[in-house]
Amino acid sequence: MILRLLLAIGVGLAVAQVATLATTVYLHRALSHRALTLRSPLLFGFRVVTWLTTGIKPRQWVAVHRKHHALTDTEGDPHSPAVLGWKRVTFTNPALYRRAARDPQTVERYAKDLPPDAWDRVLFDRALLGLGLGVVLLAVLLGPLYAVAAIVVHITYYLGIGGAVNGLGHHFGRRPYENSATNMQWLALFTGGEGLHNNHHAAPTSARFSLHRGEFDLGWFAIRVFRRLHLASVRLENLKLVPGAGRRRRAAA
Repeated sequence: MILRLLLAIGVGLAVAQVATLATTVYLHRALSHRALTLRSPLLFGFRVVTWLTTGIKPRQWVAVHRKHHALTDTEGDPHSPAVLGWKRVTFTNPALYRRAARDPQTVERYAKDLPPDAWDRVLFDRALLGLGLGVVLLAVLLGPLYAVAAIVVHITYYLGIGGAVNGLGHHFGRRPYENSATNMQWLALFTGGEGLHNNHHAAPTSARFSLHRGEFDLGWFAIRVFRRLHLASVRLENLKLVPGAGRRRRAAA
């Protein structure tokens, strides 16, 4: 029983990591900022993974995130610690996200380049169907009882790190560049690189978040693997920033 419980916990953590990788590479870097382009097989794979593990509609996630960048830490930012307080953002981030994602004006304004296609209408816009299939797959793999344990681990981890990036990542940590986000390497280790948030806000169109020695960005590592497999191409190379300035000094396409 203990071994099966440990297996369920491990599966839950693995599913959370896969969902996190899909979030940072697909939803964040590829769709929101167009920092890289994914080839069709990988793109469709990420759509399926996102559907099964999160139920997120990509255009809603993109719209909320782009609005965050447009209004960072000012009135109108969907999840600003400067406006709402870091504790509220950290612990109620899912509710803040849902409120912004369900606003049709936000989606229309910030994700007009991502209209629903046939796959969305048939499958990917049906969040409960995707999540339900994900639950069924876990139940088949682990059995109903241990599937519940895996789901609890996955939900707690995935939602928790999202709140940490948006809350802690705009309050605690280092600011090598002039923006209100922060860098925390320990958080980056749990979030596929998202904890290097100050770097990201300094250069949003960079597919690489690790810009300094000693920084590790799992999302960028995955992107490099995808590039070697000819499944992805990166928009900017050899990105260099001026510390403290928060502006891109040179970027070669």
